[in-house]
Amino acid sequence: MKERALALAGLLQSAEAVTRLATGEPVRNDIVENCVSSIFRLDAPSTEAIFGKAENLRRGMELLAAQAAGNVSTQAVHLRIALTVLQVERRLIARPDLLQRLQQGIIDAEPAGNQFGLTSEELHARLGELYAQTISTLTPRVLVQGDPGLLSQSRVVMSIRTLLLAAVRSAVLWRQLGGSYWDFFLRRGKIAHAARTWLREIDH
Repeated sequence: MKERALALAGLLQSAEAVTRLATGEPVRNDIVENCVSSIFRLDAPSTEAIFGKAENLRRGMELLAAQAAGNVSTQAVHLRIALTVLQVERRLIARPDLLQRLQQGIIDAEPAGNQFGLTSEELHARLGELYAQTISTLTPRVLVQGDPGLLSQSRVVMSIRTLLLAAVRSAVLWRQLGGSYWDFFLRRGKIAHAARTWLREIDH
């Protein structure tokens, strides 16, 4: 469960960043960088290496520990996004044609990340369009609510889609580690314990 907690933390961290962008709340650049960098680590040597290091998921671990303990009142929006992403990921895995297209698109976009940076408008435009052409064609659609003025801006929409792609990456990892949609609910105690364990290790 400890490795699975990393995947769920990555999922929640990306989902919260999405809701912050959509509502105009500040999002730390390092969190965006950590989310986006995980998209490109398709063949990492370990679960932790997908996210660079566990410390990069501190915010996600805090969210996971709170959610698993039942403290969801302030997290309802991004929790809904995370759960929808878990459903979408199951549909994606059933479509090897889309999955192959997605993987190739990620490989093709990586040079833009190296050239312009992980938070750049150029990279997010490419990844956002890739998301629209692949994952957005699946159901259920991931619906993001927020400030209509912000959600009418192409730059914001592309960044949101890029972060949703990062969320899908974490959902894929969760499944690869043996997690299921219902485990998110049925194993809350073990998930919370794993998240708190990670937070203690990060703090020491």
